[in-house]
Order: sequence, then structure tokens, then C-alpha cells
Amino acid sequence: MKPIIEYHDYRIYMQDFCNERIRISSFSWREFSRICGFSSPNYLKLVCNGKTRLSPRGAEMVGAAMGLVGFELEYFKKMVTYCDAKNDEERKLAFDAMLELAADQKVKIVDGEAFKYFESWVHPVVRELAPVMEGATPGEIAKCCCWEVMASDVRESLDFMVKVGLLKKKGNAYEQTDKYLKGTTGAVSVALRSMHREMASFAEEAVDKFALPERNFSGLIMGLAAEDYEKIVQKINAFRKEIAEIALKSRTTERVYRLNLQLFPLTWEKGERDE
Repeated sequence: MKPIIEYHDYRIYMQDFCNERIRISSFSWREFSRICGFSSPNYLKLVCNGKTRLSPRGAEMVGAAMGLVGFELEYFKKMVTYCDAKNDEERKLAFDAMLELAADQKVKIVDGEAFKYFESWVHPVVRELAPVMEGATPGEIAKCCCWEVMASDVRESLDFMVKVGLLKKKGNAYEQTDKYLKGTTGAVSVALRSMHREMASFAEEAVDKFALPERNFSGLIMGLAAEDYEKIVQKINAFRKEIAEIALKSRTTERVYRLNLQLFPLTWEKGERDE
């Protein structure tokens, strides 16, 4: 069975634990529930199927029954909090706690680097600015940003990106590497949603912050069938790739831009409306 640090979903961890025990012994879900102290013989099976959830006390009981102690038990309990969180803010706090526990043990959570990178607009902006501002101090880089950021945040961002290999330092200059962080877990999706909200608020401010020649805002309101919506999404994805190709071939960086591509419903579907 994989180390607990490689899991983000406590249900999958419990499922793998039970499967492993069943493979090597006469273990069963009934036995698992019994040793955890639950009266219902299929309670943990329902948990793993997403039909119910573990309480904080239940997480403690299940973790202990699986032989988890110390750091591993705390990590399991944080996983429960993360998976069952009611909103993104609670989910982010729980995942941050998981990262902190991992750091204390000098181990790395899968996708932890991507989570940290995507949770703040500062990292991608600094990654674009630093290579074209040779010898610039963190304070000077911070002053180039249209939204307020502290020099200490820029310094922390630079150190982080050098550490994970997104930037390479040569003397007093920085170079971008070919490494990219791609989010593959629900945790990274939380960070991405946070960045999307942040960028959406920046877009709202940009309407008044920048003169018309410096920004380009346009939109359509249209009625669509589901199949036409899918066609438009495909076009948007292809367009985004074309824009990325232009940016990659750009001779230099004079300014860092953000492109928001937003297509979202303004009305409910018929079934949702009836409800």
C-alpha cells in the first residue's frame, strides 16, 4: 500500500487499506467497522462509497484502527476535513495543513508544488517579469505590478520557483525553465478556482483602471443548445492554444497580461428551473 502522504482522499485510503487486508487475510468490511467501534456492519463501506461521511471522532477511531499514529494520524484527520469541507475556503485551509504536516516530516505531497503555484497570482506574474528585469530587486519587481504586492512576497515567490525548478538563477538574473506545473488533483482545482476568482476581481477593476487602448473587453449573450455549447468550448480551447503559441514566440516581454476566457450560463436548464 502506498504511503499515506500520496493520498488526498481518505475514502480511497480506507478502500486501499481494506482491500490490502482482504487480500492477505479473512478481513471484511464488517470486521473493519467492528474494530473501529461502529455498530453498523456496513457503515464504513457506505463512507467509502460516498453515501455518508466520517465525523471528527469517527476519523480518530478509523485512523487508530488502521494503525495510524502521530503524523500519519493527524494527516488522515486533515484528509477527512479536506474531503468533507463545505466550501473552498475550508478545503484550502485543510490542504494547507496537510502540506505543513508533510513539510514538518520533510516529505512532499504529490501536486503540493502545483497547489502553491496556482493559489496566488503573484507566482505566474513574477515568473514572467523576473527574467526580463535582470538585476532587479524584489521591490523593483513589485513596483511593476499593477496590483499591490509586497517586496517580501516577491522574494518568497522567487525563492519558491527556484526551489521547484520553474526559474533558474544565474548570477543576478533569472531564466525560465521548460518545467511546467500541471494540476491533476482536486486540491489543485481548489487553488485554480481561487486564482480564477482573484483574476475575475482584477478584470472588474481593470474596466476603470485602464484606458480603452490598454484593455480589450467584449462579450455576447446568446441562446444555445447543449451540442452548440460543446462546439464553442472546443473553439475556445483551440483559440487558447493559438494565443499561447503567439506568446511563446514573442521576442520580448514589455508587459505581463492576463487573458480571461469566460463562458458561463445566465439561466438554468429547464429541469433545474422547474425544481
